Formats: sequence, structure tokens, C-alpha cells
Amino acid sequence: MDVVPDADVEAVEAVDGVFLTQGAVGEDVSIQRFEIEPGETVPEHDHPHEQIGLVAAGTLTFAVGGEDRVVEAGDTYVIPGGEPHAAANRGDERVVGYDIFSPPRANPDWQE
Repeated sequence: MDVVPDADVEAVEAVDGVFLTQGAVGEDVSIQRFEIEPGETVPEHDHPHEQIGLVAAGTLTFAVGGEDRVVEAGDTYVIPGGEPHAAANRGDERVVGYDIFSPPRANPDWQE
């Protein structure tokens, strides 16, 4: 079993006000924590990985297929691989959540 202590990993500011922290990476899946400041946006992007997530705090608005989808604290979601999507924190508090990717994103572009 591999353990990735939170104290041993550093968040990367992928875009202004959006912080991503790489967690454990297995053979079939990986996990990352995200934190998005109020008013900040993750630009539209896509990747081949299926993405399943959980919003732990705040409210996150995804733009997928020309439609806005609101995800609140405690909600989970899935985004198919290859599906263009964006996300915005339109609230007054920091959004915190976790994304699981399959296949794993062991070295995401934002780390380079």
C-alpha cells in the first residue's frame, strides 16, 4: 500500500486562483484535490481520462456541452473522457473537492 501524506505534496496554481494537488497514483486510477477561489475559472479543456469527482465545500458550476451544471457540497459527478468542460466558482467561498481519473493522470500537464 502506498500512502501520500498531504503534508508531503505541494499545491500547484494551475491557473489564477485554481490550486491542484496530486495525490496517490495507482495502476488504474489517480486522485487530485482542487481548490478554486471565489470568482475564478478553470478554462474549457478536455482529456482522455474519465473524471469522477466530489465537491467537499462550496458550489462549483461546470459548463459542459453548452449547458451549466451546478454541483454543491456533497454532490458527486462524472465527466466522460474526451468531453470538453470548464468550471467556475461563482460563489463567495473557496470550492474544495477531489477528482479521480481513470486511466491515472500521473503527470498532468499542469505539473510541467
